[in-house]
Amino acid sequence: MDRNQILIIDDEKNIRRSMELILSGEGYTVISAENGKTGLSLLHTNLPAAIFLDVLLPDKNGLEILHEIKTIYPEVAVIMISGHANLSMAVEATKAGAYDFLEKPLQKEKILLTLNHLFENQKLKDRYQHLKQEVAEEYKILGNSPVITNLKEQLQKVASTDSKVLILGESGTGKELTAWAIHEWSDRRLQAFIKMNCAAIPEELTESELFGYEKGAFTGARDTRDGKFSQADRGTLFLDEIADMSLRVQTKVLRVLQDGRFEKVGGKDTIQVDVRVIAATNKKLENLVSMGQFREDLFYRLNVLPLHIPPLRERKEDIPILIEHFISKFCTKNNRKPITLHKAALKKLQRYPWPGNIRELQNMVERMVIMASDNQITEADIPHSILQFQARPVPEGSGDMTLKSFRENAERQYIKNTLENCDSNVTEAARILGIERTNLHKKMKALGIHR
Repeated sequence: MDRNQILIIDDEKNIRRSMELILSGEGYTVISAENGKTGLSLLHTNLPAAIFLDVLLPDKNGLEILHEIKTIYPEVAVIMISGHANLSMAVEATKAGAYDFLEKPLQKEKILLTLNHLFENQKLKDRYQHLKQEVAEEYKILGNSPVITNLKEQLQKVASTDSKVLILGESGTGKELTAWAIHEWSDRRLQAFIKMNCAAIPEELTESELFGYEKGAFTGARDTRDGKFSQADRGTLFLDEIADMSLRVQTKVLRVLQDGRFEKVGGKDTIQVDVRVIAATNKKLENLVSMGQFREDLFYRLNVLPLHIPPLRERKEDIPILIEHFISKFCTKNNRKPITLHKAALKKLQRYPWPGNIRELQNMVERMVIMASDNQITEADIPHSILQFQARPVPEGSGDMTLKSFRENAERQYIKNTLENCDSNVTEAARILGIERTNLHKKMKALGIHR
């Protein structure tokens, strides 16, 4: 498509001539035809950015030609022109895909303004497609290991339904990425994907974030605001860290899952929404249910289609693919020339258990890309805490340890090493580990780690 070329199809010679003068004076390349047959022939050989098409032509109806053009070249913008226009004709043309409908006599200002609006809209569409491709690349599920291949197959089946999904997995395994993939592969992909981290929002604000609020509902509510459920109407709502939601809010969420109805905080009107809910957690919800910390009925509502995301240590064959992806990403982000990873360094990284999973790996690769002194990442660029962990001998009797005990020991030691390297700065340690600061505090408490 020639972004600078305009095609005029009109049987009036004076119309074609005047438009050619106007458009060529603005820097456009103009081609013209006096009938539909010639216009379609020119269209096949020189695909223009826009077409001015007369409704009444000697050989063919302009609306019929519009249908043909939009069938073969749907991306080409068509502007209908007529000296005998009426409302029904304009409506029919718009339904058939016409960008605009102009009445004769044509004015220079109107022609140029229409084209300016058209190309501005096309720029926005191009920008949107570019951003969409960037997001798709960012959220792409990488890996060819058996567990990931099986997960992708499950996602394809799950996405085609409208059922609720519960994503289970450790922190940093890619639960949000999985939720996005389900949305993108579903019939709701053209609608909104709204996410909310239940652990990152104070309990007293969770309800207003989910359901919205009316003006004056509480101190600070200066305007009426929609909540996440309203924003996700006809789309998907991803509730991350669902286990951290209070019992009071769980009750209201259960009602929405049952009938799609709720009221805003401080509101009286009932709002109806159509939302697909995907929830995620790194905790055992069954244990929380037995302890009375999570509603059993809500658990069964969410647990229609459970998906388990494997930790990175169970898919080590994917580590080279992930590292290559992250190196390319951070080289581009930091305006660095492409760099490679030495084989010996890769072996060291593959042997590490990665308790922080993909998020930890990503943060580590970003650090190594920035700190690498030349065009290759070597063992010297790997943080000492990782090398030190790998060099530690396996304790005697470790063969009698359960996998859970071994994982806890590994996590405990790595968190301790990271805190030491950060001078006990929990915020900095959380950033390196790739987890929320509050989650790190919980981990430290559970593992018996003190500053």
